[in-house]
Amino acid sequence: MSYTIVTDSSANLPSALIEQYKIRVLPLTYRLKNVEHLSYIPNQPIDMPGFYNNLRNGETITTSCVSVDAFIKVFTELLTNNNDVLYIGFSSALSGTFQSASIAVADLKPQFPNRTILAVDSLAASLGQGLLITHAARKKEQGESIHQVYQWLIDNRLYLCHWFTVDDLFHLKRGGRISSATAVVGSLLNIKPILHVDNSGRLVPVSKVRGRKKSLNELVRYMEETAINPETQTIYISHGDCEEDARYVAELVQKKFGCKDILIDFVEPVIGAHSGPGTVALFFLGQHR
Repeated sequence: MSYTIVTDSSANLPSALIEQYKIRVLPLTYRLKNVEHLSYIPNQPIDMPGFYNNLRNGETITTSCVSVDAFIKVFTELLTNNNDVLYIGFSSALSGTFQSASIAVADLKPQFPNRTILAVDSLAASLGQGLLITHAARKKEQGESIHQVYQWLIDNRLYLCHWFTVDDLFHLKRGGRISSATAVVGSLLNIKPILHVDNSGRLVPVSKVRGRKKSLNELVRYMEETAINPETQTIYISHGDCEEDARYVAELVQKKFGCKDILIDFVEPVIGAHSGPGTVALFFLGQHR
């Protein structure tokens, strides 16, 4: 039976991949200068440097998850057109979006008893979520059924590794990830945190180093510890308007592991509003998170 992979904009997937695999994307929203914006509109690129400049200038940006009604609308459209639905969502520990999708699935199942609607909590974010979806889309393209892809996602999501660092501790402080005192002292001492997403899909500080270059090197060191056959993998890197630093990490990965397939893109606005300018994140499959 035909099925469509659906996700949300926090997956951070480039338009080319969305179009290639015919993925349906629902946008989260962000509010900037009292104007609400969608974080993804097909064929309408967002001015990402401009977005990050607003953050650097101290603008307050608030974010909202996808609503239940938005999911019901898209799922109903697909189901009515004889498409089953496989939704792969933003970590439920970081957003209410997956909960909205789950409510929509529960509401629609009785209305479409002959169709399949499945929802997977990726326990992931940004291009980590995007990398998981890319693997699922490739499996779909190779002819695997919706149930086979669903099971692969459940079995493999905890092998998806997220390692990242930020340049400005005050964005983490505003998001409640660190205290004000930690942000002040860390900034004075040029301390850079290393964080990852754990098995519950939560954002967790793991270590800290002094200096930006050391923090970027540390991301690759963690990859070296856990990556499974990295030379054969597609590696994703996202950044908060610091492409030069992202490319530095990509070059390290290429030299150390021989990886040929590396994708680099901006951290999209909803996650970027919380992580801030200067974020660099590295995503790959490993022995564990």
